[in-house]
Amino acid sequence: MDLSQINEILSYKLITISGQAITLSHILLIPTVILIGILLTRWVAKLITKRLISKRVDPNVIHLLLRVFYVIAMAILLVTTLELINVPITAFAFLSGAIAIGVGFGAQNIINNFISGWILMWERPIRIGDFLEVESAKGVVEEINTRSTRIRRVDGVHLLIPNSKLLENTVVNWTLIDSLVRTSVTVGVAYGSPVKKVAELIMQATTDQKRIVESPAPVVTFEDFGDNALMFEVTFWLDSSAEGGLRVMRSNIRFRLEELFEENDIIVAYPQRDIHIDGSLTLNK
Repeated sequence: MDLSQINEILSYKLITISGQAITLSHILLIPTVILIGILLTRWVAKLITKRLISKRVDPNVIHLLLRVFYVIAMAILLVTTLELINVPITAFAFLSGAIAIGVGFGAQNIINNFISGWILMWERPIRIGDFLEVESAKGVVEEINTRSTRIRRVDGVHLLIPNSKLLENTVVNWTLIDSLVRTSVTVGVAYGSPVKKVAELIMQATTDQKRIVESPAPVVTFEDFGDNALMFEVTFWLDSSAEGGLRVMRSNIRFRLEELFEENDIIVAYPQRDIHIDGSLTLNK
């Protein structure tokens, strides 16, 4: 097969759109242009990411800029491909309108999640690295995509939550403004214990923990005269980006309290019951 025959095959008209003939060479050109365009887009995206990371730009801003860049790049690639094969964009006006109507009725949820994803990335009520509480799930945001948001739950399981759900439902963002959270530890001591000394020991056990912030300062309160104990509670703030940090801190305070109470002969109360017996007891021999 010589060159003239190859040219003749490549010039074979397959279809005509708005007076423009689409040949076999045009069809073969499409995947080539798309492949080159995708590779070029990825290379430029990596270059932009490295530059922004080197300047310590917020990862959420980088994520948003990359999404915008990909949309613009794909639009340019589509227009360029149509121009190379001599197909006017107006030729797809009617088809695109019909597709838009069909998508509007058949893919409302997809469009809703897509728009919600852009709102999340633009307004940033939820950011990469935030610790969220969505219904019964708690975890760290790893990625915000155009359709769903990926969250790594505290037990290591990954969740894909539709973006519309994050906008339409109540979401607790533990780290939206800062990573300061408040928690408390409750302890009961035996009746007859020196209450002021107990309060001092509880405050000491709390302030011994380095991660507890000084402002707002911890507060120890004498809560109640319980059935079996004098009830105390200490409330404090600490810098923690996850729920696990709260449990560890409460545990550390309890460990320290046990040591201080033992050193000062303070007894942690335990449930007690008094039994009153009416009548007399008889022993059967």
